[in-house]
Amino acid sequence: MRLAEELGGEIVCADSMQVFRSLDVGTAKPTPEERARVRHHLLDVIDPDEAFSAARFRDLASRAVREIAARGRVPLVVGGTGLWIRALLDGLAPAPAADPGVRAELRRAEAEGGPGTLHRLLGEVDPEAAARLHPRDLVRIERALEVHRLTGRPLSEIHAAHRFPGGLFPALRLTIQVPREVLDERIASRARGMFEAGWVEEVRRLLASGADPSGRGLRGLGYRRVVEHLGGAIDADETLARVIADTRAYARRQVQWFRGDARARPLPPPPDGIAEALEQARAFLQDPPVAVGAPPGGRASANG
Repeated sequence: MRLAEELGGEIVCADSMQVFRSLDVGTAKPTPEERARVRHHLLDVIDPDEAFSAARFRDLASRAVREIAARGRVPLVVGGTGLWIRALLDGLAPAPAADPGVRAELRRAEAEGGPGTLHRLLGEVDPEAAARLHPRDLVRIERALEVHRLTGRPLSEIHAAHRFPGGLFPALRLTIQVPREVLDERIASRARGMFEAGWVEEVRRLLASGADPSGRGLRGLGYRRVVEHLGGAIDADETLARVIADTRAYARRQVQWFRGDARARPLPPPPDGIAEALEQARAFLQDPPVAVGAPPGGRASANG
């Protein structure tokens, strides 16, 4: 928000949960007051039961970036969904469409073999992807195995072969580095605040309105635990504990992902990092590099 206000910018959200309508409390979606201060894009795009791919994000975000730049504003791509940011800035490798038969077969294998079965299978055919993905990240594990079944090639190999070294947009990549103990406490405090703000009531309303508890939105981080709680599987204290544990595990994977990008520049957390971020952003905007496939004026600042 501070960067956008100082630079004359608008925010393009790269958050795989904030695209869902009605998932507000549990995604820490920007408030109406914050949206009035700074214009946001790619919030509330689809319903909780709908699917949303990295390719669709790339298309919508590319359009938003170009429109923002055409108005003489600065696009700030903000969020922790690393694959989406990579798709926007580096492009996507050509991969086969989803195959319902293959996915059904993989899900049966996980159900019959028990938790972790698909992750172990992925480790045999694509060790790089398996090392990057948590064993419970079944959506991405299924996709990696599906691509291997359909092409005979590891998904990580396909991505590496089709990555644009210069990027599709010239972008300054900034990542905020927070000490683990500080991050852990912030996650716990944030989770408690979400429950106090009515997270359980939000999910109860969604279920009462007919939302599918197995849909993409309600299977997302945190939401599936609240669904379990409302179904009587776990009590309130256990729900909070599991949300905190799941979020901490996810945050560690995010840190690992962004540290793996040699182009990313680490920043200390606010307030200390704000002045440094502004200095780097202003220098970048004065003389942005030329990127592969970038449209005229198509510049972006990416913040993981």
